[in-house]
Amino acid sequence: MTLCKEWFQLLEDAIRHRYSLAQSHLAYLHFHLDFDSDISEPPFHDHDHEIQASSPPRYYMNYALSSGPTIPISYEQRPQSPERIQRGGSLPKSGYHILCITFSTRVMSTLRYKGSHTHMDRKTSLIEEEGRKRATLRLSNISSFKAELLEIHSEDPSLHIFLVPGNPGVVSFYKDFVEEVFELLDGNASITAIGHTSHTGKYLDFGRLFSLQDQINHKVDLIKQEVANKEIPIILVGHSIGSYISLEIFKRLQQQVKYYIGLYPFMTMNEKSSRQSRLVKITASSILRGAVSFSIALLGLLPNSASELLVRNLIGQSWSTTAVEAACTRLLRFHTMQNVLYMAMTEFQKFQLSEGPDWTFMREKRKQIAYLFGDDDHWGPLTLYEQICKQVPDVAISIEREGHTHSFSCTEAGSIWVARHVVNLIRNQTSS
Repeated sequence: MTLCKEWFQLLEDAIRHRYSLAQSHLAYLHFHLDFDSDISEPPFHDHDHEIQASSPPRYYMNYALSSGPTIPISYEQRPQSPERIQRGGSLPKSGYHILCITFSTRVMSTLRYKGSHTHMDRKTSLIEEEGRKRATLRLSNISSFKAELLEIHSEDPSLHIFLVPGNPGVVSFYKDFVEEVFELLDGNASITAIGHTSHTGKYLDFGRLFSLQDQINHKVDLIKQEVANKEIPIILVGHSIGSYISLEIFKRLQQQVKYYIGLYPFMTMNEKSSRQSRLVKITASSILRGAVSFSIALLGLLPNSASELLVRNLIGQSWSTTAVEAACTRLLRFHTMQNVLYMAMTEFQKFQLSEGPDWTFMREKRKQIAYLFGDDDHWGPLTLYEQICKQVPDVAISIEREGHTHSFSCTEAGSIWVARHVVNLIRNQTSS
């Protein structure tokens, strides 16, 4: 065991001096370890490698002393990560052996033990360790409303955050954001991102179209079920139209909701936006909605590589891989686009007839409300920012001037920046 620890330290020093691995999960390292348990020092030989950024690596070493039969390499549950790490192959019958080297980035490894050879490749047993807990997707069915949930649960949560997306309500777009919030809160909060009904990759609702009010009712029913018999504070985080939906949820669940945060809120029409004017005309026509949905669905019939290339070049040049994948697997579907456009139509109809947000309720709950606006966002224009400042003077409100867009969750930088802002708001609220 002492010898193994010495080898581990030697290898750790070698890696620290030779490589700086990227935290962005894009770095790959291909290396060999050749040593025999009879020698005092294992030589370290590196081969082809591709490093895209510089930051200190995080890695783990597992070792075993074997003098009997071959030890199979299967799975391990790490205390710091709920994910199970798969390994392939087996070890030779004697000597000290390294079972696995796991970095916070993805690693493809070829390991040699006393002449035996175990190869780990991406298709079979790629060792993958992201260094933090991962959000998972689940399909929910509440009162015949089917929707995807993106969840990450705390073992001992002090609060539960519910995220309501914009439109499209594809929760996979928010994966980086959700995981960053969870990490920054040290795993002390459970987080559930609630997708909009029928904004999924699968055709589940057989042609049904869901309005803005349907989506509000769905979120209220789901949250009631999720927190039933649980005395835990709720924090609502809404993005775009999700800010309006979250405010409506707040009005119905005032006893449970401790705090509400609206991100780049779409809560009223912007008369100066030509883009909104065009969308109003398109969504008002069932024929145009069908034509647009059909055209977009055709892209979804392309091979994955082709659709990903089109999405990245047409709308997502700065998008993360997570966002591009979400668009290709969820958004490029006829039923999804039909519901996106139909919901948008009902949003416009609601705001065209409305006099604006519920100022009376917002003033009453001003100590439990916060907003983040974008510097140049036609969905949440600064005229609305000025209205809120005037109508609700004491509300926590700020403007993001870092260059992120309304669709902040589609980029890693935007997800991280907004996550930090949200966590600061939550900490300030919970500490007061």
